[in-house]
Parts: sequence; structure tokens; C-alpha cells
Amino acid sequence: MKRWEHFPHQADIGVRGIGATKEEAFEQAALALTAVVTDPETVAPNASIEVACEAPDDELLLVDWLNALVYEMATRRMLFSRFEVRIDGPKLTATIWGEPIDAVKHELAVEVKGATCTNLRVGEEQNSSWLAQCVVDV
Repeated sequence: MKRWEHFPHQADIGVRGIGATKEEAFEQAALALTAVVTDPETVAPNASIEVACEAPDDELLLVDWLNALVYEMATRRMLFSRFEVRIDGPKLTATIWGEPIDAVKHELAVEVKGATCTNLRVGEEQNSSWLAQCVVDV
């Protein structure tokens, strides 16, 4: 049931995560974010990093989560391919795994500048799956 996908949005790119739980949907949205930059299959989960963020609602928590990942990618010069998210009310904690960027190995496509509130949605669907989506600025 869990998967990620992109959806078109003018000059930017929509990222969408779908999972059996809200946490899985957030993890899949993170994979979709990585897939904007490179093929997640090429990123080895060699090093782990802890990430935490907090927001007043699930939608803003998704934006904060994705922006935390953009920050980690930019400042550590790393890409990430494995995510373990824990959500407790307004707080998200996660362990993320990845490796340093290798321009040859990872075949970089575009740089993500940040997650936006455009097409922002987090919620349980009619089929009991969870959806987490927004548009990222590239």
C-alpha cells in the first residue's frame, strides 16, 4: 500500500506519500522528495541522522518535515533513502539514512529549494490509507 509519486505543478513539482499510517505517508513523501533530486535506489543508507520538528497541525508538520530534509541535504551535502518517522501529536522525530552526494553516482536532476503550502494536504483517505502531499519549489 505504501508508495510515493510526483504530480505536476507549473514550474515546480508535487510530492505525494501514501501509506497505511500517517508516519508511512510522511516517509513516502520524503522518498518522493529524494526522487526529485535523484533516483532513491542509488542512495545507500550508510549513515544515520536524527531529525526533529514540531508544528501546530499535520499539514504544517509535513512542510516542516520536508524542509528539515532539504536543510539536511544542503548543509550535510547528503542524500537520503530510508526514513523512520515517529509522530506524537505536534512533534515529529525521525531517523534518516543516506550518504554523501556523489554527482556521478546519483545523476542529480534538480535542487529542491523548499516545501511550500501549495496543494498541501495530510489526511486519511476513504480506503483507510494516509496521504501526505505538497508542492516543492525547485
